[in-house]
Amino acid sequence: MKPQWQRRVERLLEPLAVPNVTGYLVGMQFLCLIVAIARPALYAALPLQAGLVLQGEWWRLISFVAIPPTDSMLWAAFAWYLFWLMGTALEGHWGTIHYNLFLLTGWLATVAAAFIIPDAEFGNLFIGGAVFLAFARLYPEFELALFFVLPVKIKWLARLTWLMYGLSVLLGDWPQRLMVLAATGNYLLFFGRDIWLTMRSREWRMRNQAAAFVVQHQARHTCAVCGITDKTHPRTDFRYCSGCKPARAYCPEHLPTHEHRRD
Repeated sequence: MKPQWQRRVERLLEPLAVPNVTGYLVGMQFLCLIVAIARPALYAALPLQAGLVLQGEWWRLISFVAIPPTDSMLWAAFAWYLFWLMGTALEGHWGTIHYNLFLLTGWLATVAAAFIIPDAEFGNLFIGGAVFLAFARLYPEFELALFFVLPVKIKWLARLTWLMYGLSVLLGDWPQRLMVLAATGNYLLFFGRDIWLTMRSREWRMRNQAAAFVVQHQARHTCAVCGITDKTHPRTDFRYCSGCKPARAYCPEHLPTHEHRRD
């Protein structure tokens, strides 16, 4: 069930939602790569730099999402295919409005991070990373052909990505840290509730398993004198004395010699 704030925002965005927005983003990046090959100087005008935005270069608020993933057409085509595959899968699973909202919050978080360090350049790498992590959470068993040969389940690649993000926060510079935090913050905004419920469910299951383990390994019969049990001495034939109130178990050695106890 979606949080109330999310339902309200989605209702506001419904008239503005863009179907197949992933295809448009891929198309923009393809055109920018062509432009970058033809006129490399124009490529420098694409990254988001808040200081230049404040000086009038407002298009950087939008153009940074059109930065291609690489300047190699072959690897860019592979990256675009994966991005289109994952984006359309998310849109099909969530719906157009929800998916648009996910991308919008990632964009807003990146823009906000850029204004914290106005002189730094920000790109769209971690926005794409958030899409990847979201897809991996919803489809953890999906297999990718690594280097077009080695099949790897996407959940393992997602764990490697989280490790790299953690290292970026620990060892990277502040612009890189802010981009990672913007992407992961966007992810947690949409999956935090599910993660919390999953953790609660696992805790409940562990408690039940621990209780079942205790019951399973708990002794049924314990000698009231020496304390041996049917677990420590499984071949011992325990008997209960009806003269004791309440009745107590005794091993064969102490059954005939014990003193009757009454509580």
